[in-house]
Amino acid sequence: MSDSNQQTVNKPKKSVALSGVAAGNTALCSVGKSGNDLHYRGYDILDLAEGASFEEVAYLLIHEQLPNHIQLQVYQQKLRALRGLPQIAKNVLEKIPAASHPMDVLRTYTSVLGTIYPEKDDHNPVGARDIADKLLASYASALLYW
Repeated sequence: MSDSNQQTVNKPKKSVALSGVAAGNTALCSVGKSGNDLHYRGYDILDLAEGASFEEVAYLLIHEQLPNHIQLQVYQQKLRALRGLPQIAKNVLEKIPAASHPMDVLRTYTSVLGTIYPEKDDHNPVGARDIADKLLASYASALLYW
């Protein structure tokens, strides 16, 4: 086999078998609706990046709509109140080695929180949103404490 034939044989094959096939459906976001774009709950991510705060986007993702001014103020207060860490979580964070990857720390913290505040058996939306808000509000605290 010549060198040119060998290069052709070893060239990686581009898979197009799943091109255009939806991997799943979600109300959270859409990708590539009109080309190379991303939308969160119908809002273009570029518009959100230019004009929305972190808390507004979090509220949109978790609570399914952009907040009005009063809802945003209440939400910001709620997140501030949820920044604290339970003592059990602090105990676990203290035992995680300093050389650990921050994502491993957050994964462990999330698991610990799941044992302290387990999801209800009925998986109700209000409870799920409260869990998401607690995680969102306390991730930075957990990393800083660790």
